[in-house]
Amino acid sequence: MGRKSMREEIVAAGLDQFHSRGYHAAAVKDITDAAGVPKGSFYNHFGSKEDLAVVVLERYGESRRLQDLADTGVPPLDRLRAHFTFLRDDVIRHGYGRGCLYGNFGAEIADHIDAVRDAVGGSLDAWTALVAATLTEAQRTGAVRAGLDPATTAGFLVNAWEGTLIRARTDRSPAAFDNFFTTVFDTLLSPA
Repeated sequence: MGRKSMREEIVAAGLDQFHSRGYHAAAVKDITDAAGVPKGSFYNHFGSKEDLAVVVLERYGESRRLQDLADTGVPPLDRLRAHFTFLRDDVIRHGYGRGCLYGNFGAEIADHIDAVRDAVGGSLDAWTALVAATLTEAQRTGAVRAGLDPATTAGFLVNAWEGTLIRARTDRSPAAFDNFFTTVFDTLLSPA
């Protein structure tokens, strides 16, 4: 009987190490030590740290509850607010020590590793598309003004969120989150 695959342990440890330490500071040895596996196990599953980073980005996306944005049983603006509330609460729960892995990787390594840049771009595009679909539905229900361009606004919201995270982490304060929620939900997305 073959040995048990340690792939899931490596992916989980990679996610934690990349998210808490950053891509460059998290060496393969750090990841395998955190996973409790020998370093050779890493290379049984991944050709490189870059390959692991792409898988970690997929796993991270699954943890962001993006599918909640498509739940038509909840009014669109309620689920959009709940989505950003979940993301905010996660940052606060980690003591402002972690931002969004998409943004972290985008800032740290997107200029140097094409596969990771492509994965970050695809992840941001998918997230933006879900936000745009939610805004389109909000328009149909009359919850936001008809003149709002859902795709442009969704791109702005995702970009604004990433900037909000930088400021919240820098200040170690929820003030940036408060500004984001007030500006987005009380001004930008208020009905006509």
